[in-house]
Amino acid sequence: MHNYIKSIILLLFVSITSCSDVIDVEVQEGQSRLVIQASLDWEKGTTGNEQVVKLSTSTEFFDTTSNTAVTGASVSVTNDVSSAEFIFIDQKNGEYTTSEFVPVLNESYTLTVIHNGETYSANETMMTVTEITNLYQGLEDGFDDEELELHVEFTDPEDEDNFYLFKFQKQGDLLPEFEVGDDEFVNGNELDWWYEIEEDEDTDKIEALAPGDVVSIEMYGISEAYYGYMDILIDQIGGVGIFSATPVAVKGNCINLTNPDNYAHGYFRLTEVNKASYTFE
Repeated sequence: MHNYIKSIILLLFVSITSCSDVIDVEVQEGQSRLVIQASLDWEKGTTGNEQVVKLSTSTEFFDTTSNTAVTGASVSVTNDVSSAEFIFIDQKNGEYTTSEFVPVLNESYTLTVIHNGETYSANETMMTVTEITNLYQGLEDGFDDEELELHVEFTDPEDEDNFYLFKFQKQGDLLPEFEVGDDEFVNGNELDWWYEIEEDEDTDKIEALAPGDVVSIEMYGISEAYYGYMDILIDQIGGVGIFSATPVAVKGNCINLTNPDNYAHGYFRLTEVNKASYTFE
């Protein structure tokens, strides 16, 4: 996530008494940081051997042209139980890949990234996820009982704390939507998670779900720490407007062992994931 913004000038044309005001807005600046995207996801029914870690640098908020890919780094992941080490090969485009990763549920792993003479480290456990038992559409449970919603049913495991990340993306939409949940009050129960798109009547840019729409679903089992990280991130992304408070930098779990003040953005996660698709009738 971009971590700083340069000073900008917003030209706001106010049609009051035919005057135009120029507002100079000073916004926070900060140093460029390493961004580590290390989501090692094991899809149910696959071996999980092929994994990718992406490295980049943060840029100014409105900079969409700079090449931020980080090359020449050293990236590895080690199983803390077996000591097996998996080397990720530099693809010279910011991606580091392996086809030899061995995911083991409930075992701990350590990520090591060496970049510009500094060593970054993060530790996480490969989390499990329960099966999706049913997908169906409905009208009654959403915010608007006239709009279609998608229901994802699953049974929460008993006698353990579970945290979930859901990713929904309607076919044709540029960006997905993320939601997080936990089983604090529903431990061990059969659960029904529903997803609805609220139509934006003012702009016509956001349309509610309709017959023929195809939605892809990804359901992840995640750690409590990652749940907290994503909960803050989703809240900030959903609430940012041009006159909103500038979001604070959300720190992940990647620690700079060489220079702690020069921390990295991003997160190292290991998750089991269900993937499915639903076509509305």
